[in-house]
Amino acid sequence: MPESSSRERDLVLAPNEYAFISDQTKGNINVYVGPYKTSLANTDQPVIFNEKTKRFERCHLEEAIQVFATAPEGWYVILKNPSKDSNQPKTGTVSNLAELKIGKKVNFPGPLFFALWPGQMSRIVEGHHLHSNQYLIVRVYDEEAAKENWKKAVVKRQAGQGSENDSNADIDVSDISLGKLIAIKGTDVSFYIPPTGIEVVRDENENYVREAVSLERLEYCILLNEDGNKRYIQGPAVVFPQPSETFVEMNLSRKFKAIELNEISGLYIKVIAPYKENNREYKVGEELFLTGKDQMIYSPRPEHAIIKYGDQEIHYAVAIPAGEGRYVLNRRTGKISLARGPAMLLPDPREEVIVRRIIDPKDVELWYPGNIEALEYNKRLKQLTAGSKEEYLSDHDARTAVPATLKKEDQEKRADRLAIVGDDFVRSNKYTPPRTITLDTKYEGSVSIGIWTGYAVLVVSKTGERKVIVGPRTCLLEYDESLESMIMSTGTPKSDTKLLKTSYLRVLHNKVSDSVIGETNDLCKIEVLLSYRVNFEGDPNNWFNVENYVKFLCEHMRSLIRNSIKNFGIEQFYASAIKIIRDTVLGTSGEDGKRTGRVFEENGMRIYDVEILDVKIGDASIANLLFQTQHEVVKQAVLVTSERRRLETTKHLEEIKRAIASTQTVTKHQEEEIKRVIAEAQGATRQGELEIQVKEEIKLLEVNLAKINSEIETRKKNLEAKKMEQESINKIDEAERLRKRENIELEIEIARKKLDQYITELKAEVEAVVEKTKAVSPDLIAALQAFGDRALAEKMAQSMAPLAILGGKSISDVLGQLLKGTAIEKVLHLANKVEPPKK
Repeated sequence: MPESSSRERDLVLAPNEYAFISDQTKGNINVYVGPYKTSLANTDQPVIFNEKTKRFERCHLEEAIQVFATAPEGWYVILKNPSKDSNQPKTGTVSNLAELKIGKKVNFPGPLFFALWPGQMSRIVEGHHLHSNQYLIVRVYDEEAAKENWKKAVVKRQAGQGSENDSNADIDVSDISLGKLIAIKGTDVSFYIPPTGIEVVRDENENYVREAVSLERLEYCILLNEDGNKRYIQGPAVVFPQPSETFVEMNLSRKFKAIELNEISGLYIKVIAPYKENNREYKVGEELFLTGKDQMIYSPRPEHAIIKYGDQEIHYAVAIPAGEGRYVLNRRTGKISLARGPAMLLPDPREEVIVRRIIDPKDVELWYPGNIEALEYNKRLKQLTAGSKEEYLSDHDARTAVPATLKKEDQEKRADRLAIVGDDFVRSNKYTPPRTITLDTKYEGSVSIGIWTGYAVLVVSKTGERKVIVGPRTCLLEYDESLESMIMSTGTPKSDTKLLKTSYLRVLHNKVSDSVIGETNDLCKIEVLLSYRVNFEGDPNNWFNVENYVKFLCEHMRSLIRNSIKNFGIEQFYASAIKIIRDTVLGTSGEDGKRTGRVFEENGMRIYDVEILDVKIGDASIANLLFQTQHEVVKQAVLVTSERRRLETTKHLEEIKRAIASTQTVTKHQEEEIKRVIAEAQGATRQGELEIQVKEEIKLLEVNLAKINSEIETRKKNLEAKKMEQESINKIDEAERLRKRENIELEIEIARKKLDQYITELKAEVEAVVEKTKAVSPDLIAALQAFGDRALAEKMAQSMAPLAILGGKSISDVLGQLLKGTAIEKVLHLANKVEPPKK
């Protein structure tokens, strides 16, 4: 343990290392710089300097060891609290605390490395490499040091921008003041290390190098100075802001596309500063409306401010299709005019405003009967102008307040124009191939009245002018024009109890129904139900002279019809009611059979036809009497017709009786003749029946024969088929037999040849044996036979020896007895005579 503790108190510093050790008895802080080794006393405490709290904090020995502040080539060191003698602790030594310039800061370009004195702080920063579209903002934090060391800055000029010795030559050293900001542009300098007294200011993202704005053609940027002035710079250019300027950003972009204009689009501009251009002076407050006719490409300038209506910057022309229109309000004179299509309307916002006419709900019901959508739309517009005396609403306010009328084209006009894609203009994606535009001007245009065939309307202006328009036609109303209304009596008979109000007059084939109650000259009440067919003819300006033409027509015709009824009795009128009324209403028929009709000169109305639907008698008793009278007349007519038919029937019956009586005078001969004829007829009938039966039997027989023939033919065909099948089978069997026979003959032939070959071989062997036997002499044969017999006898003697022993006889006796009568017996006999050789 003591040895381990002593090792923990040993301070070993390698090269490029140093440590701060505090003497707890004196409070001094020494700096140990490697390479160095020492044993620390118990009163020595390793410490480290905290840059945030600016205090020395105790720590473990390993934590107290720090590395040198090292700046390689192209880097620099920012050193705070430098020493007064500008010296740093020497390597391999122990140094006491040096006297420092507290609060000062110096810059040292690399390459260098050194240990720090206690209380010093350093930051290693890479030298600043700049592209041509980058820049630095530097600030003077020490005026005297900056002036003194201004020429010591490490500056690498861009190629073609002068030598390194004339760096910062464009900046007057005498103008350097504390806190001044200076821009170092990448177009002039490619590498920069600030001198002492100058520091590089970091941006909001903690980056030293800032990006300039590279503008292409048709692009521009806006620089806002601290004094509130703006600079508009157009491309192509690399824009470096002044130290007091910042880029105006929108949607995270610092550069913007120039605005494309054409003949149907424009910009509403306010002059906010006087200027002169093209020999014309523009004053403050003057308003301009620039279109594509004046300037196809517009880039903003500091003297201009774009006047917006909501989010709308560009004013676009409005498409007016054929047969439609727009109301345009002159802001100076207050006159509202009608612009008719087809046209592209681009109003000048300085003087003209497109407005929408608000129609009173009562007029909407008259002009557009049953159109609930139009009624609701005008109610919404009416609510928007509540509290105002105006009867119109600007098109912009209507689009903003009524979302249902906001079209996709309007939404696309608000699209962001800040996208950068080369030298092109990004237009609304509604214009896609094939390029189409959807127009829905149902409620955006002027008031349009569609007049159907057979109808007419009266258009009246507030100046007193009136005109009649006959359909089929579409009428565009001027802003001060409206439709004249009329009333019509309704019901049957027509009365003023319930009036129908409308603006449309049916001028062709109009139909008016009515009921007329009159009295005959015999004081009987008559009710006539009829229907008039009416046309309006002549001058159309007279058609609307009568406010209630239905009442006017019905009352006049009632008077005429009642007068006509009064001239007839009930029986006479009831019998000829239709003719009397048609003559009264339409006039009598001319030579051509046509009626002139009833003409009303007051409004050009003419009744060209009338239909009598029903004629009713008011007094029920009289009606019953007339009915009974008519019934009696009909009854008598029916009776007369019946008697006349009875007379005709009687005549016919008498004629038949006379014919019957004449037939009774026929003679017996005639009766017999008749019977004979009848008998002949009956016989002929029977004969015909028998012939029919015979024919039937013959037919039946023919059918049976046909069946039998068919069966025979079928069997014959079956037999022939079987015969052909058997023949085929026989042929197949014959072929198989021939094939088997050929196989057997082939096998016999092969066996014969094999047998002949074997016989030949056998003959050869026999001949060979014969030849061999001819070579053997009788003596040799006898000798061989003798040797064979002797060998056999020996073998037998060996085999019979045990038997001889068992029987108590000699071997020769046993063999002699056994081989008695055989050829070997002789051999054995000879052997017994031969004496055995002596030993």
